[in-house]
Amino acid sequence: MNRLIKDVFQKHFSNEILNLMEDSAVFGVPSCKLAFTTDSFVVNPLFFPGGDIGKMAVCGTVNDLLMRGATPKYLSAGFILEDGLEIDTLERIAQSMQNAAAEANVSIVAGDTKVIEGSGGVYINTSGIGILETPLEISSHNALPGDAVIVSGNLGNHHACILSRRMGIENSIKSDCAPLREMVLNMLNGGINIHAMRDITRGGLATVLYEIAEASAAGIEIPGGLSFADTEVQGFCEILGLDPLTMGNEGKLVAVVPAEEAEKAVKIMKASKYGGDAQIIGKVCVSHRPVV
Repeated sequence: MNRLIKDVFQKHFSNEILNLMEDSAVFGVPSCKLAFTTDSFVVNPLFFPGGDIGKMAVCGTVNDLLMRGATPKYLSAGFILEDGLEIDTLERIAQSMQNAAAEANVSIVAGDTKVIEGSGGVYINTSGIGILETPLEISSHNALPGDAVIVSGNLGNHHACILSRRMGIENSIKSDCAPLREMVLNMLNGGINIHAMRDITRGGLATVLYEIAEASAAGIEIPGGLSFADTEVQGFCEILGLDPLTMGNEGKLVAVVPAEEAEKAVKIMKASKYGGDAQIIGKVCVSHRPVV
């Protein structure tokens, strides 16, 4: 176990906090609000076009912090390893995690490893801490009638990529797995008054918008259908009867902003990495359902 920690995890995640190898990581933060999140990641196959389970784990946790307007700072990583997992496979995952962490400008400062019976699989839990430096209260509860609804790009690529690999379907669809730090911080630094923001993961856009509408006691109007996906994902959906609105993503967000700021927000997104296909897709309206 000592060799595993030193030869794999410390080798790739090396930083001044982790390298102390204590039972907990100690670090300083300014006197401010913190955001904290945790998530677990299971995916089959472990590696896929555009990403892998390690990249997903880092990006998913970083993006969850960003959705509240927090600047991600520190992550922990817990690994559940099945018997038979190749060390080379684990090294690839660790290197991918470090690459994603470097892009997101975060440090992996603590971790844990357990080995269980199995057939060579791996499961990852990551937790993250971010600093809230914005005065905005970004929350799913804050969408207001008249607000514009914006998505950062085309939907369904991650879902279609994973399903294609599992079904043995040959195509060039890649996962959209990505850290959205630059895009979110550019919007905050650009003065966009973001009311609500969510990353569009499991359950897809339809689920996320439903949760925002329910939390805000409002309605949300968008056109439906395949127009939210790129051409290849549209074809994939038509063959299998899928709807991009309910398909998972790993590098897309939806933002709810005042209508008068929507065009500026889209312009900032388009100028950011991973936001080239950003668009306004709908608006928040008065709910027609009684609030209980």
